[in-house]
Amino acid sequence: MNDECLICGELLEYLNNDEEMTCVLCHKTEPSKTRCIKGHYVCSECHTQGLDVIWNICLTERSKNPIEIMNKMMHESFCHMHGPEHHIMTGAALITAYKNAGGDVDLEKALTEIRNRGKQVPGGSCGFWGACGAALSSGMFISIVTGSTPLSNENFGLSNQMTSRSLGKIGEIGGPRCCKRDSYTSILQAIDFAGEKLGIEMESEDIVCDWSSQNNQCIGKRCPFNKANHA
Repeated sequence: MNDECLICGELLEYLNNDEEMTCVLCHKTEPSKTRCIKGHYVCSECHTQGLDVIWNICLTERSKNPIEIMNKMMHESFCHMHGPEHHIMTGAALITAYKNAGGDVDLEKALTEIRNRGKQVPGGSCGFWGACGAALSSGMFISIVTGSTPLSNENFGLSNQMTSRSLGKIGEIGGPRCCKRDSYTSILQAIDFAGEKLGIEMESEDIVCDWSSQNNQCIGKRCPFNKANHA
């Protein structure tokens, strides 16, 4: 099997209701709807070990292209085919490219904030909440670079519009989930949105997926990034 259970490689199963699970790595017990078919459970904290790699990439990166930055992160060993690390990486790539494209933001503080916020979005939120974590991360990006709070006016609206755009496009494509596809989709929406609403023109590129062979639930030609659609 490709990248499913981090312990044994078997398929994951998703439950309708929370059950008490004990992480096989740190032995923390917590409610979760996700485990592998052999009963292994890895908590989000353990699943996202190695996030310092993101900071090493982002703080030294000069690219204005968040797709390019995201690809560098995805090819690092800490990043799995699916997982809550994408809820941080999406916003981090956007914040970095936004800064490099002339956006007014304290990069180090903004990266710390996207990590703190993104880590609060659990794996499986796409199916259980109806809100993909990558899409939420794109909304967090707008919130952070505009300084939005729950009491903001225009910035509040922009942040929610950003998340809505990403979720709308993800919903059009449909499931099952793919963290790579949803991250790319959210980033492309955010590139356009930042240019329209914030006047910051980040760079982009044509995306051809390198991950389909690692995704047991790949949707093939239904995915806009599938190689067959770029022949």
